[in-house]
Amino acid sequence: MAFIDEWNNDSAYVEVKTSGSTGEPKRMLVEKRRMLNSARITCDFLGLKPGDTALLCMSTDYIAGKMMVVRSIERGLKLIEVEPCGHPLDIKHLTLNIKHSQFSIFNFQFDFAAMVPMQVYNSLQVPEEKERLMAIRHLIIGGGAIDEAMEAELRTFPHAVWSTYGMTETLSHIALRRISGPEASEWYMPFPTVRLSTTDEGCLVIDAPEVCAQTLTTNDIVELKSDGRFRIRGRKDNVICSGGIKIQIEEVEQILKKYMRVPYIISKRKDEKFGEIVVLLTEGDTAEAQTICQQVLPKYHQPKVYLHVNQIPLTETGKPARKRAEELAKK
Repeated sequence: MAFIDEWNNDSAYVEVKTSGSTGEPKRMLVEKRRMLNSARITCDFLGLKPGDTALLCMSTDYIAGKMMVVRSIERGLKLIEVEPCGHPLDIKHLTLNIKHSQFSIFNFQFDFAAMVPMQVYNSLQVPEEKERLMAIRHLIIGGGAIDEAMEAELRTFPHAVWSTYGMTETLSHIALRRISGPEASEWYMPFPTVRLSTTDEGCLVIDAPEVCAQTLTTNDIVELKSDGRFRIRGRKDNVICSGGIKIQIEEVEQILKKYMRVPYIISKRKDEKFGEIVVLLTEGDTAEAQTICQQVLPKYHQPKVYLHVNQIPLTETGKPARKRAEELAKK
């Protein structure tokens, strides 16, 4: 693993790249000591101990994969590496990578794993893979939104399933939201070392000195409680100001999720009359999309332009590529 060589070199820094969900991916240097701090905080919160088993099934090109390795180093976890793929719990992938005798090909039970929503979704579709997914003691899910139907299914899992909140700049997550069991909640709880506030516009401000040298003002518009819990409404840069009405892109997409049968994304373009207008890009029929929008969306939230595209733009990590979608919406 190339990352191990980078971790063990003489530099105090590691190079990482952002996902590019809101623009072009960029590279940045992060401190190894802060990565170790982040790893310790997560392992302490989850109660992981030396000798526990962890599954690495994400690319170490990005912070999520790198941090799984660092957590294993910091806590002395037994790390099982699987080549990043859509079905990390497929038996053929696992049997090629198991090196610890306590694992059998019939009984994979990991103490800790991190996945993106797509990997979880795929695993839920295959009974054998779902069984292995259910056996993971702590499963954290990040890198994208979790669908309502998926979350409802995960709520029945016997062990802890968590949705994460974080970014490259915070060295993975700084808050977790329990999805499974009676403790399931729609509110994220920050780690004890993290202090949160909001700007006048409602954007989340993160003060996490152990993992980030600077106070970080995000573009995430949140509802913040006095005890630090928060839930996300959308992103500041995903607001469409159309004829004096502020439209949150994520809220429109959330409404349409129950009705749209093909991939789609909400975007915007400049307009002489309204300032900005809502544009819907879809891989399906535009007339069908328009009918759905007219039936389920408030009048002023309905797209004024419907465009067919061969493929909805996504980043390398599977997130909506908003800037690319906006470029397509201009055409």
